[in-house]
Amino acid sequence: MPIELERVDSRRRDLMVSAAACSVVAAVTGGASVATGNEATAARLKPTDRRTLGKLEVSSIGLGCMQMAGPVYGVAVERKEMIALARGAVDLGVTFFDTAEAYGPFTSESILGEALQGVRDQVVIGTKFGFSIDPVTGARQPGLNSQPDHIKQAVDGMLKRLRTDRIDLLYQHRVDPGVPIEDVAGAVRDLVRAGKVLHFGLSEAGVRTIRRAHAIQPLSAVQSEYSLFWQAPENELMPTLEELGIGFVPFSPLGAGFLTGNVDQNTKFEQNDFRNFVPRFTPEARKANFALVEVIKSVATAKAATPAQIALAWVLSQKPWIVPIPGTSKLRHVQSNVGAARVTFTAAELRDLDTAAAAVKIEGDRLPKSALDMTGIDAPPKK
Repeated sequence: MPIELERVDSRRRDLMVSAAACSVVAAVTGGASVATGNEATAARLKPTDRRTLGKLEVSSIGLGCMQMAGPVYGVAVERKEMIALARGAVDLGVTFFDTAEAYGPFTSESILGEALQGVRDQVVIGTKFGFSIDPVTGARQPGLNSQPDHIKQAVDGMLKRLRTDRIDLLYQHRVDPGVPIEDVAGAVRDLVRAGKVLHFGLSEAGVRTIRRAHAIQPLSAVQSEYSLFWQAPENELMPTLEELGIGFVPFSPLGAGFLTGNVDQNTKFEQNDFRNFVPRFTPEARKANFALVEVIKSVATAKAATPAQIALAWVLSQKPWIVPIPGTSKLRHVQSNVGAARVTFTAAELRDLDTAAAAVKIEGDRLPKSALDMTGIDAPPKK
């Protein structure tokens, strides 16, 4: 495309997005003056802010605990601060905590175990197995390992680190292409019968694998990335979960921080920030994708909320069996995030927001290729 025509096309796209955003604001405000302050936020989740994943009841917004293990976003953390974060989240009404043996390894589980031991019966802990990690030393080996014996060894270590006698929700972190899902589900079924695990889940699994696992040991939840930034689960995954009565736990509901409005094309990431390796976070992609943030900011202004609250409220509005797990290392972000439970949309407002978001063409893959290759795959057949 000639340079001048490319510029015209870019301006036309920007005008379309801007017009769509304006229509959202008009629909939300009804032409009235925009509210000020932060009236949409609440100090904490209410006891009624609960949802069910299968038959497992949790707070409507959970806490992703990957960042407790270290500088995922280039920010160093201290153990005592992360313990305070988890305890503070409980005080804010959060009952659902999502971790994994791979976070550290073992670090996040250990922190949660110490932080939640005094309120263990008031919270729900989900954790994950599946990477090739020595159950004793935590040494990482290449690839995945969902062999049944390894799963059972991993769970014994999880119970010790979490200082508990049961895991509320045990996920397979990634589908192991070398192990039939029937064997995985069978191992988890044994753990359920032993009382060590209460509920079963999968993460980033293909829908055929979900069906096969569910037939052996009923699934309570499936994880995948999902947000206004990444809506592909709507095509095949979410209809499958609705059909089977399985809950959905979206990770990265804030698009790895992008939808908060605090990241733009000029943001410089720390050297150890994983977003340096994500295609949709190149400066060029961020410049194009920021049009979506502008849409969200417009709605946030109209709703007297933050962009993060609008992004989370959108996820919550999609289905009653969806529970997002935004991750953070800052308690103030948890407080802001739980305020999303107070943000509501009319059907017309949602349609306008969806229309405005759809006008933005998202640039760049959501993960590096090596990580994408581990998502949405199916386990080998049972011989």
